[in-house]
This record gives sequence, structure tokens and C-alpha cells, in this order.
Amino acid sequence: MAENEKNIWIGFDLGGTKMLTVAYDGQWKELGRRRRKTRGREGSDNGAQRIVSTISRLLEENNLDKNAIAGIGIGCPGPIDLEKGSILTTPNLGWDDVDIGSFLKKQFDCPVVVLNDVDAGVYGEYEFGAAKSARCVVGIFPGTGVGGGCVYEGKILQGAGISCMEIGHTRISSSNRGSGIAMTGTVESEASRLTIAAESAKAAFRGDAPYLAKKVGTDLAEIRSGAIAEAIENGDKTIKRLVEEASQTIGLAVVNIVHILAPDKIVLGGGLVEAMEDLIVSTVKKTAKANVMSVYKDRFDVVAAKLGDDAGVLGAAAWAKRQLTPATTKSATATETSK
Repeated sequence: MAENEKNIWIGFDLGGTKMLTVAYDGQWKELGRRRRKTRGREGSDNGAQRIVSTISRLLEENNLDKNAIAGIGIGCPGPIDLEKGSILTTPNLGWDDVDIGSFLKKQFDCPVVVLNDVDAGVYGEYEFGAAKSARCVVGIFPGTGVGGGCVYEGKILQGAGISCMEIGHTRISSSNRGSGIAMTGTVESEASRLTIAAESAKAAFRGDAPYLAKKVGTDLAEIRSGAIAEAIENGDKTIKRLVEEASQTIGLAVVNIVHILAPDKIVLGGGLVEAMEDLIVSTVKKTAKANVMSVYKDRFDVVAAKLGDDAGVLGAAAWAKRQLTPATTKSATATETSK
């Protein structure tokens, strides 16, 4: 097959709880998708094989030719070695030094671009969603951890050979609560969905969250975003306060970001935000606007992500296309619109 006939772009989002892969044509029309759960800390070898099998099944189920793949973009949690295409560490999966880029390239005989999963999600929102036309957009995605990403003048903000914007691992509090790294009091330790769930379990055990206690009990694994939102809707005021406190913490993180980068758009995403969009977005915005220097108050907006789970796969695929076709100067959406 000629190189110019390779017109399938694969996006893959490796999350803490799920894998999602989608195939697109060159105009971002979806050709097929496949989703499956991760198996927690299953080991990097098994995890890499599951990534390969997920993409292979996507191709088989949708009668897509492996030889037509122009490139694969894969978003992975944690810091990424951008030159090697390897995952350096993923605290929530237990993977360290996994050369996923070379592994996928060998399996599918095509170029592979590896990037941080939140970078991919933010780029997806920049190209196709809530942050179109932003000069500088910063994304904050609270989930099992708290991820961050930035697109600045159309490019993902990255370090010299390594991903950056680890907003979750910046210190925001004098608390001794930890989050998997040596430093305590981080945004992640104070505002992740995991932290909210842990505090909610305590509240349920003490009798301060009767609906949550009755609905799911105190099992941390069962206190997910939907259960937290449902508890608030059914009158558990303590749970609402916990979410508001976490949102205020994220709001203070936004203040720090605004003072450093002056982004015109802050995008909040992830399952926790999707489940309680109005409460979280309004609290983050109110906190940030109340605490920034006055000259910045009206220069940024805080919005919810629009693309849901598709942000990561779209962003990964679009970034891969951008990196692998450097002569393309227009953004993915601008190119699509002009056709």
C-alpha cells in the first residue's frame, strides 16, 4: 500500500480504570471504537499485550486494514519520555519504564506517538471541544489522581524530552495527607476523586452521610463519581461539602496557574466533573476569580470539557497526525473546516 493511502489514525487512551481506542479517517470521521477495563496493577507486560489486543480487535471488528494505519497516538498516565516514547512511571497502575511506543510500532508496523493522557485530552478539547481558538488553555482533570495539561499557541506544552504540567503533584496545602509521592499536601492529595471517596467513606461510617451509607456503604471501590453525585442529590450535605472543599482546592491551583501562564481558558474534565459539572465548575471559578490578582480576574474563563472520554482518543490521534505530518501548519479542525 502506498504511503499516501495510509489514512487511518488510531487514538488510544490508557486510563486508570479503562482503555479506549478509536479509529478515524483523515477528516476525523469515526471508523470504529473499542473499550475495555484495565485490570488495576496487572503488570506492564500484560497491560501492553492488552493494549495490542484491544487495537487488534478494533481493526478486526470494523474490517479495517492494519496496513492502512498512518499512525497511532496513545495517551498514558504519568510522566512520559517523549523521545523514547516510553511511560516513565504510573503510580496508579504500577508501571515503570515501559517502552510502549516501540512495542506498538513493532506490533502494527506504523509510527507511534506517546504522550501524557491529560495532554491528549486537553489537545482534544483545544482542537474539537471546549477550548477552540484559545491562545492558551490549561486542563485540570480530577480523577483517581489530578492530571494537568496545557496547549499554548497550538502546541502541547512539554519539557525537554519529557512531559510536564504535573499540576496534581504541586503543593497546595500544609496537610500531611499523601498521594503516592514524598511531598504531602498536594493538589492530588487534597482534591482527587480518590480523596473525596475516602473522606466520604469516613462520613458514611460515622453516620454523617446516610444516603451514601445505605446505597453503597463504606467500600472505597464502590464510592465512584456517580455515587458521590447521587448522594449529594439525595441530601447528604457532608458529601456536598467535601466536593466543594476539593473544588476550592482546585480553584486555588487555578490561581497559581493564572499567575504563571495567564491562560485564557481553564478546562475541567474527567468523570468527577461530568457527574457534578455545575457544582464543581462554579466553585472552582468562584474561588479562582476571588483570589487572583485583580488585573487577571476578567482575562480567563473556567469551563467544563465537552468531549467526555473522546477528548483523550481524539487528542492523541490528532497530535500524532500533527507530529507525523510536520508540513501541516493548520490545526486539525481548521484543515477539516476548509474542506
